[in-house]
Amino acid sequence: MNADLVDWPSIAAADFPFPDFMPASRLADELSVMLVSPDPEIRDAHGYTAASRWIAEGHFDEILEALGDTATARFTHPEVQARTFAPLVLCSVLTRGHTVPGLISDEAMERWYAGFTVWYPAEHDTRGWDDSLGWLHAVAHGADATAAFAKALPGRRTELLELCALRMTNAQVDYRYAQSEDARLARALTRILQGPGLTREQATGWLSVAAKALEGSGPGPLPIWAFNTFATLQSLHVHLVRGLADEGVPPHAEAVSARTADLLRLPYRWLA
Repeated sequence: MNADLVDWPSIAAADFPFPDFMPASRLADELSVMLVSPDPEIRDAHGYTAASRWIAEGHFDEILEALGDTATARFTHPEVQARTFAPLVLCSVLTRGHTVPGLISDEAMERWYAGFTVWYPAEHDTRGWDDSLGWLHAVAHGADATAAFAKALPGRRTELLELCALRMTNAQVDYRYAQSEDARLARALTRILQGPGLTREQATGWLSVAAKALEGSGPGPLPIWAFNTFATLQSLHVHLVRGLADEGVPPHAEAVSARTADLLRLPYRWLA
């Protein structure tokens, strides 16, 4: 793909007006190349910023499912930055589909969901930032996608809650949350819990994943995965007590908060 088709620095400087001189499908192909680039300016500042803006504005409505399929295929890409920016594109696509019902088929959303649920809890490179690659943020970007999937596929909400729990309790990690990953997960969990119709049991049941992972914990150094889990539970407790600025406090917040506090008493035995 010829990167000279679009003058990206000029497009960015002008706040990303849509280049009408190019067919949307050809422009999407170029953006797909940019979204796997190891250069953070090409991938993030130009490619992702343009894609998210133009998807939201409806410029890619006719090829929205193709964009989702291409993003999902990147979950198996050998390069980490390609994998970790895929959920951001899916988030934009799903949000546009929720805004304009009928643009995306249920079959397509289920197809993307299947690919996402394989990748998200298992991604091994969970670094938030890399000095060369820039933002990677697998945990945070995936969390944003879970909230988008919860709106697109409300019948999957209990599974998505458990998926977040599996992500934060994954023991095969060597990265301690340092770039607000815990807060992004907590925000996503709160948004999923906002959906109507969840029973009290469904709203709290996913915490059994964390409880099981922490079973038998004893004295000694805190493993990285346990630190990540407790950090996320602390953030969730704050989100449940304070609520989200745009959505307030979810139903069953008190019950979820109480169960969260039970788990936090494992490391913080002095809590009331």
